[in-house]
This record gives sequence, structure tokens and C-alpha cells, in this order.
Amino acid sequence: MNKIIVITGAGKGIGRAIALEFASRSKAQVSQPCTLVLSSRTPEDLESLAEACRKTGIAVETCRADIANPDDVERLIAFTMERFGRIDCLVNNAGVGRFKPLSELTLDDFDYMMSVNARGTFHLSRDVYTIMEKQGSGHIFFITSIAAEMAFTSSTVYSMSKFAQKGLVEALRLYARKSGIRITNVMPGAALTPMWGDVPSSMQEVMMRPEDIATPVVDAWLQPARTVVEELVLRPTGGDITT
Repeated sequence: MNKIIVITGAGKGIGRAIALEFASRSKAQVSQPCTLVLSSRTPEDLESLAEACRKTGIAVETCRADIANPDDVERLIAFTMERFGRIDCLVNNAGVGRFKPLSELTLDDFDYMMSVNARGTFHLSRDVYTIMEKQGSGHIFFITSIAAEMAFTSSTVYSMSKFAQKGLVEALRLYARKSGIRITNVMPGAALTPMWGDVPSSMQEVMMRPEDIATPVVDAWLQPARTVVEELVLRPTGGDITT
């Protein structure tokens, strides 16, 4: 039976790389073939990604959803359950950021980041966890950030939202350990993704790439059910990039 893997924010960056990594390895892992359910706010990105994944022979479904919208969260879950009746893995990758000095941050910036990174992630994770609890199995990944443990001057609200995600991870893990469900917190440092905008070539040279995060995520998923990788911390070799 194929494992059903839901990936949010799959259209770009780390989410896209994780989807491609699952697709490339599903065929080789005969014991754990999977079906991908890819979600993003941008349907155009999803279709091009789905086509690339299907070339490996994997089954793929797409569902446009903005997890800041509670109706979209519920629709994504219903879409998946109506087709497959289960969810074996959720990759909470959807996230947004606006990076400014504290004095320039607005309440709109606050609502924009917290509605996705905190509220939307909570809503989706709570409902999917309930499904997995009934199944007696599952794996939830949170793609947080090193900003979940360490604040930067340009990321006040972003760090708040990521600290909130880490709090959710740690609380959910208390429940999950009693239910046979695995919880993995993935904390990347600077990876070259669209969230960074225009990046000077000198900085690009020292940043990680999305596939650097994708590979250990899939490695963690492929661990036997008796084993959970609770945290993955990945940084550029030269350390954190703060500007």
C-alpha cells in the first residue's frame, strides 16, 4: 500500500526539493512506495512540479491551498482523505517572511507571518495529527528554521512565528510519543530560496541549496518505525548568515 505524503508550500524552494527527493527515491524504496499530495498557493508551480515528479513513475495529486485560510486547510485535508482515506506523512513546509528593522515592521507584517507560520501550521498539524492518532501511525515534519532558537535583528516577527512553531513541535511530541507517531523538527540555516529575494553572488556561494535540506528529510522518513529523528539542524559550513 502506498504511503500518502502531503507537502505544503511545495511549489518552490525547500518544499519543491523535498517533493522531488521523495519522488526520486520512492521507486527505489520498494518497501515504502508513496503517493504525493502537493499543496501550494500557486497552481502553476504545482503543475510543473507534479509533471517532474510523475516522470519518476510516482503518483501525484495537487491541491491549491493557502494555509492562512482555515477553509483551505480543511479543503486540503478533505481532498486527501476522500481520495486515500489516510495520511502517512505531513511535511509542514509552507512559510512566509518579511525582513525589516523592528521600527519598520507593521501589524500587517505581523498578521501575514503569524497567520501562515503559526496559526495555519497549528490548524493543519492539529487536524492531521488527529487522523494519524486514529491510524496509530504517521510522521509530521516541521520545516522551521534556526530562527526558531535564535533571533536576528531583521527577523523579529519571523523569529516569533518560528519560536511558536517550535513550541508546537515540542508540545505535539508529548502526545505523539504515546501514539506511535513520529515528529521531526527541521531547522535550516540560510538556504538559497525565493524567500531571500535578490541575493548577491558572493552570498549565494556560501548558502545551502534546497536539496541539501531535502535529502536528510527523506532519510529521516525512511528510518524504521521504531526510530525517530527528532531534530535536524543544518547550517552553511561557514556558519549563520546574518545580513
